[in-house]
Amino acid sequence: MKKVLLTGATGYIGGHLKAKLKEKYEVIAVSRNIDNKPQETNVTWRAADMFDLEETEKVMQDVDTAVYLVHSMMPNAKLTQANFEDMDALLADNFAKAAKANGVKHIVFMSGLIPDAEELSPHLRSRLECERILGSYGIPVSTLRAGLIIGSQGSSYPILKKLVERLPMLLLPSWAYNTTLPVAIEDVINGLEHMVDRNPNQNESIDIGGPEHMTYKDLFSHTAHVLDKKLPMFDVPIIPIWLSKYWVKLVSGVPKEMVYPLMDSLIHDMTRHKDKMVEDISIGEIGFEKSVERALQEEQSTSPKPKKKKKSKQSLQIKDVRAITRISVPENFTMNNVASTYGDFLNKITLNMVESAIDENYFTIKLLWLDKVLLLLEKDHKASDDDRVVYQIIGGELAYADNGGSATLEFRRLINSSQGLVALQEYQPTLPWFVYKFTQARLHKTVMNLFALEMQKLARNKPATVNKVVKLACPVIIGAASILAAKKTKSYLAKNNNMSNAEL
Repeated sequence: MKKVLLTGATGYIGGHLKAKLKEKYEVIAVSRNIDNKPQETNVTWRAADMFDLEETEKVMQDVDTAVYLVHSMMPNAKLTQANFEDMDALLADNFAKAAKANGVKHIVFMSGLIPDAEELSPHLRSRLECERILGSYGIPVSTLRAGLIIGSQGSSYPILKKLVERLPMLLLPSWAYNTTLPVAIEDVINGLEHMVDRNPNQNESIDIGGPEHMTYKDLFSHTAHVLDKKLPMFDVPIIPIWLSKYWVKLVSGVPKEMVYPLMDSLIHDMTRHKDKMVEDISIGEIGFEKSVERALQEEQSTSPKPKKKKKSKQSLQIKDVRAITRISVPENFTMNNVASTYGDFLNKITLNMVESAIDENYFTIKLLWLDKVLLLLEKDHKASDDDRVVYQIIGGELAYADNGGSATLEFRRLINSSQGLVALQEYQPTLPWFVYKFTQARLHKTVMNLFALEMQKLARNKPATVNKVVKLACPVIIGAASILAAKKTKSYLAKNNNMSNAEL
């Protein structure tokens, strides 16, 4: 029986697709946490953090087709210092690398409709970049591009429904007259199932949508009709998109991390392209109002979720950090060159108050005037090559690295591009958390932003310079953060003898 790996298996689309695929395939369902997952025929659960390449490679063993339903618009660490575009790029690259390492024959990717526009919204630009990355490793990729998916627990439809339910009237901005192509969740699942069945020899992109295109005003009007609600609408075309995002977030109650990227795409006309149409996939059978009715029925039939249990002490201990910065990579640079440049940059920006030394095996960051090693990193030679260099954080005053700490600092080139990512992952600071957020975390973000500028100038063959004000300010902040780290008092540890420094 063909083995299909399904990421996002605990999500709304993934859950529906799992139920469909298990009828004729052996499904490997992947989630970061698989505790208490029910036993199902033809379903095997495997745990993996998709941000971890090695874990991703392990769960892909013996897989024929891999379905990629991963998106990272919501933060996924205690502190996330990265935009969703960079996180998505890293995740897609991990997935494609792992698929190639395991001889996967086919990748299926769920994306968004791509409009005919020179400038895409960040959300659509990210979807297109993920499609490119996934398709750059020699494995045929089938991409299903969908617009607004109508389902009770989708990302966009609940926002639409809440606006119609909660607003006494609608003031319509100019984007309300842009075209979109809604599609029922059932048609999307049918399309994805067909994609899994396909055996393409090269990358392909297929558009899917409902029977007809509509404006966003039409969506509001038809949804109000299904809900049997009168909803007066008035044109106010001068309302800017940034103001629209604010009131939509306020009224819907959906986090801005979800609302803002989705609404940035409203400036485009989302239409089905004739050259991206495939029979039995591209044109859904369910009309818009019928799909809304089904979504309401699904919402009503879904049993209420049990109250969430209080987090265990073990879960409260995890206060990890994920920080990802995109950089330009000069021509002929390996990632070892980038890592060495980063070390030299730290020395320069701190006026040599911080000594960063890199050799074949270690990367040491030391504060000279306190004679303290801030961070000690060991190179992972097995995971490193010309396009990826990985350091394991194994010690230092600023990092909790005892008892198998898994924090890493990675320099990675994005395939077939002049861009790369610098990623700090699963980092656990020794500073008290509230102190860390306002000192070391902000310093790290500032330094990485400046390093990105430095790399951009190097890529353009221009002399790299550092802003003098920031250059003078950084040593002060580093000194303050380091002193706080060196003087962590036992009173913090005494609050709970079972707590580590990282837990505080």
